[in-house]
Amino acid sequence: MPTQPSKTLDSFPNPAPHRDYEISFECPEFTCLCPLTGQPDFARFLICYVPDALCVELKSLKLYLWSFRNEGAFHEAVCNRILEDLVNVLSPRKATVEGHFFVRGGIGTRVVCRYEKATPPATSPGVALATNPSPMST
Repeated sequence: MPTQPSKTLDSFPNPAPHRDYEISFECPEFTCLCPLTGQPDFARFLICYVPDALCVELKSLKLYLWSFRNEGAFHEAVCNRILEDLVNVLSPRKATVEGHFFVRGGIGTRVVCRYEKATPPATSPGVALATNPSPMST
């Protein structure tokens, strides 16, 4: 059976979760349809992320991107959807998705979406923060 498009993103354990490092993908053959005209839109995607516990499996990413081929989607919506789906599956430390849509009607479009995981404030275990009473309160 030939390979089919899929909305499933697979992952595998990060081999170096103790270190921040960036993984980048260039996807030069993205296609979707204009939701207003049904005409094809072509784009080059750049996906960069700093993994936490999981990394995305490349074949699943390819099939996932391929799944947009026959869907109508505004450029902004498809870029945000890809970022949201990657974040939901991987929970990365940081991620950026850039869609560079080719010129159509004299206009090229670049959409950049970013995500950064919130980090709790750093505190030392067993150390309480002292409060200094105001000199005016005594």
